[in-house]
Amino acid sequence: MLNDFDYTQMLKGELYLAHDIHETNSSKHGKIIAQKINQTPIENSEEIIRLEKELFGHTGENIYVHPPLHIDYGRHINIGENFYANMDCIFLDVNYINIGNNVMFGPRVSLYTAGHPLDPTIRNDQLEFGQAINIEDNVWIGGSATILPGLTVGKNSIVAAGAIVTKNVPPNTVVAGNPAKIIKHITKDDYEKWDQLKTEYYKKKLSLKNDA
Repeated sequence: MLNDFDYTQMLKGELYLAHDIHETNSSKHGKIIAQKINQTPIENSEEIIRLEKELFGHTGENIYVHPPLHIDYGRHINIGENFYANMDCIFLDVNYINIGNNVMFGPRVSLYTAGHPLDPTIRNDQLEFGQAINIEDNVWIGGSATILPGLTVGKNSIVAAGAIVTKNVPPNTVVAGNPAKIIKHITKDDYEKWDQLKTEYYKKKLSLKNDA
């Protein structure tokens, strides 16, 4: 990173030229690791997890991203504890992607930190920029949802399958649609309902075990 102007600009969220980033800071290393992950037999989960922890910047102990996965750099992705992502997710990390604890992704979730200028003449100069994405604790993102650059998905929230998130998602909400809008606020009644359903589930399971 030392004296690499464009790489520094990229991580600052400023305009940069991707082809002028020094070889030592290129995305090639991460793409090689991602390729190894995607070619590892699915039954070899320990090796997949080992490679994923090598690929990402910081991770919790318990994480699993189901291959295939797709990244740009990999090392700009920071993941908390108890993270699971289903297959075919895209992490376009030209800026940082920060994921909290107890987060789950459905298949084909896409997180895009990359952005391009509105002015076509500037785009034609191949100048681009990136803005960080933050996913807070206890978030569920449904299959094929897309999170755009510079956004935060607040804690305990749910992004419905297929949603295109263009604005910050407040905590304790459910968003859906294109563009995604709040369709529900998660309340105390919701937590009580699901806690009761959990209690009933374990009661039934224990009853069947005792009858066996």
